[in-house]
Amino acid sequence: MDELGRKSVADFKMANKTPIVVVMDNIRSMHNVGSVFRTSDGFLMDGIFLCGFTPQPPHRDIHKTALGSTETVDWIHYENTTDAVNELKNKGYKVYAIEQTEGSISLEKFKALNPEVANFPMAFVFGNEVDGVDEQVIALCDGVIEIPQWGMKHSLNISVAAAIVLWEFVR
Repeated sequence: MDELGRKSVADFKMANKTPIVVVMDNIRSMHNVGSVFRTSDGFLMDGIFLCGFTPQPPHRDIHKTALGSTETVDWIHYENTTDAVNELKNKGYKVYAIEQTEGSISLEKFKALNPEVANFPMAFVFGNEVDGVDEQVIALCDGVIEIPQWGMKHSLNISVAAAIVLWEFVR
């Protein structure tokens, strides 16, 4: 375990974070929430905003997939996702919904078309497992990013989508 170079909770809290906040818009599954915490820990994300009825720690089903990352990653709950997005924008974040919608930009093209985003703190909004990101929330965002898919099912589990998007922006 020492060879892996894992940070202690204290070391994690003191580390320079990736200037990205994950926003979860009415996520139903505690396992998805825990998985996003774990991914956010792995990539040193700045924090997580849990919005609406998204489950909050502590809960054993979140901890089952989070594996302790609820202790390292800072998080806050908002009753409304719109309030979370407005606060982030007021703090200078560029906020992007991750959704399949008209006018969305494919993930692989996004950074090439928007090189200035690297100069801003960013937030990504991930939506409900069935309904996606709320349309009122999308309207507040600076843009919409879509993960390209070519199979019969054109949807990904929210925890998988979060891992793909976060990796794309930290690499």
